[in-house]
Amino acid sequence: MDLLPSFLRPLATSALLLAAVAMAPTARADEPPTPLEDNQRITEGYIQIAYELSGLLDPTLQPGGSSNVRPNWFVFAPHASRTGGEGMLGAALARRMIEAARGQPSLSVLHALDRAGITGTVRVTVENLALELVVRGLPTDAAASLASLTTAMNGEALADPRTFSTTASRFASLYWSAPAVLPLDRAESVVLTLERTLHEGNLAIFSDIGGSALLYLDWRRSVTGDVTPARVLSEFSLPDAVPQESQFAYSYALAHVNDTPRPYQFATLFPGMHWKSLLVAAFALYEEARLAPAPAARDALIALGNNYVAWREQHDMAQPVFTPAVAHPDEVSRSALLEALTPLLTTDFGTLEWNYSDYAYSQPDRDGSILTSPPTEYSWAVFWDRWTGILYAFEQAYGAPSALWVMPEPIVDPTAEP
Repeated sequence: MDLLPSFLRPLATSALLLAAVAMAPTARADEPPTPLEDNQRITEGYIQIAYELSGLLDPTLQPGGSSNVRPNWFVFAPHASRTGGEGMLGAALARRMIEAARGQPSLSVLHALDRAGITGTVRVTVENLALELVVRGLPTDAAASLASLTTAMNGEALADPRTFSTTASRFASLYWSAPAVLPLDRAESVVLTLERTLHEGNLAIFSDIGGSALLYLDWRRSVTGDVTPARVLSEFSLPDAVPQESQFAYSYALAHVNDTPRPYQFATLFPGMHWKSLLVAAFALYEEARLAPAPAARDALIALGNNYVAWREQHDMAQPVFTPAVAHPDEVSRSALLEALTPLLTTDFGTLEWNYSDYAYSQPDRDGSILTSPPTEYSWAVFWDRWTGILYAFEQAYGAPSALWVMPEPIVDPTAEP
């Protein structure tokens, strides 16, 4: 999942953003899907997969219902997808602010926020950041639009003045590094970078992992007789997966399922493995969990299967999107943008909130300096920073499994044709 990061928090704020971009022109029927239209379908697809696959692990689970069985990766996925959609919606708000400013520049930061309809408690965070960006040399509308990207992120993280100062500095650097000359074009480059990054990651992960799950469930429905882990490993296949590798990963998992910490350094454990082999092994582990004699054994197998899927997600699907080999000429650095946003990242897993700031503060201080805040010492674009943060999120969720079954409402693109 790209445990992709949460950009917009409460539903009330999402409604605010929907209203803010509702005046956008309607998409033509012959145009390709918008990023938010893709996100809506992906979120809905993950929800369907989550219920079908989880129904194997908990036969009492009903459509629309809840379960206390440890959630598998596909139960996390709709929430992560919704988070990405909220980030795209935030980018749409920033883009609308830029378009409005092209027609008539704002008289002040307050005027820009008023025109965008940003009100309530989130306004204070956005306003403070925008004003700081103005102090750092950004024009009013550029500053307001970039600050609006943080609307309903974890604004509490900015209460630490060290985080606030570093975040403002990084946003200003992104603006000045943009491949454009005019101020609004510079701001739009930053906004475009965020939207593309989220959209490409959303598509890549669902196409690969969601697509693999759909193939697996189709295969499972087609076979006769009992489905066992051995049958999964010998009869189910995915493109590029190597059966011997899947068998090895599965056998390793059975031997180490109760290790503390749970296995997670797979590049060292499985050197040279094609990581799609891990997906086949994960489905076999989920089947093993279904047959487990006790809840504790079942939950341990599910958790290791989750690590296998998440490694494939983050190592092969998300990382190339976050740090592309060739940068788009009209973008700013994706890795620098993700680094700037890292302290503010947050995801609502149903009724359970995870944020990166809490994770960072739970770890030893990296540089040992009181002049820098721990959350600013990490970057979501760095694989190991992201990977360990996601494992932290998993462990939090395992303590409240039913929380994740409060499934998110997929975001409907307000700019698209009804």
